Amino acid sequence: MASASQLQRLGAFSTCDIGDALVKLEYPYGGFLDGITMWSPQMRTGPTRIVGPAITVKLVHASDTDAPKPARHFADCNDEGKIMYVQQPKGLYSACWGGLMSTRAKYLGAAGVVVDGRVRDVGEHQDMEFPVFARDTSILGANTFTRPSEIDVPLQFKDHLWINPGDVLVGDRDGVVVVPPALLEKVIELCQSRAEIDEKTFEALRNGDEMGATLARLRK
Repeated sequence: MASASQLQRLGAFSTCDIGDALVKLEYPYGGFLDGITMWSPQMRTGPTRIVGPAITVKLVHASDTDAPKPARHFADCNDEGKIMYVQQPKGLYSACWGGLMSTRAKYLGAAGVVVDGRVRDVGEHQDMEFPVFARDTSILGANTFTRPSEIDVPLQFKDHLWINPGDVLVGDRDGVVVVPPALLEKVIELCQSRAEIDEKTFEALRNGDEMGATLARLRK
């Protein structure tokens, strides 16, 4: 499990910085949750950055009567400082997260929600300034389309990229990245080293140095 110190230090870096570090560590897809973007508190703009351990939620089609059923509503499973990752069955045109759920999550102190699927009530999320990241939106709710099945189970995002309970999610206006706790210290170290190089690179470019020569000199 990530420590408070690790989360604080990781939060100093953008998702781009973290993704670059994970690519260097040969983590699948650089941990990038492709297609998921920020809808609230603003649409892909502003200084919002969320960092926290994942609580995973698996949804299934409402018609699936064989899949397990959780003991309580999944919105009640939010926890202070954590980020709920909700995975909707692929290809649905209905939403699985709305304003009522953000209201509950915010009360419980959740850092935000990441939905691999659709959300609705965008204005309500933005009015309460609760961070919501999702693949897309819909005007339709979950009723008759999906239902919750399992909480805190490993979920496959894409090929070899998984989100496990306790993995660290980081989201900002550039997107969302997932970091396994075992790689946190290495990621933080690489991000810090890259930040120092980037500052020197920016300074050189502002002074008129050529891009090619600058990159060759500083990013060996």
